[in-house]
Amino acid sequence: MTHMLFGFGFTCLTALIVIVGDTLLKLAADGDHPVTSTLVLAGCAIYAVSAIFWLYAMRHVTLAQAGVTYSMVTLLALCAIGAFWFEEPIRAREVAGIFCALSAMLLMVRFS
Repeated sequence: MTHMLFGFGFTCLTALIVIVGDTLLKLAADGDHPVTSTLVLAGCAIYAVSAIFWLYAMRHVTLAQAGVTYSMVTLLALCAIGAFWFEEPIRAREVAGIFCALSAMLLMVRFS
């Protein structure tokens, strides 16, 4: 069970790192920054760091479990950031996506 918790922990950490990178890239896109701007380069560097944590996540859980967890965490966080920070509306499509992600997570989790 501890092995699986490490895997989900690394997966969530990977997702949080990518969320920071995504937020930087969104700020760059909204500010019409060039591809060589500091925000874009920082976002790309953060993505590279996330690959290291992804490697450790996959050592402890299956790719399917890591993928579903990663997708769920990023979906929820990016929807919240989009709604509250960038003032983007959350419509029925996003609500349905959140429901599907949470349902998938429940189906994919294996208890030891």
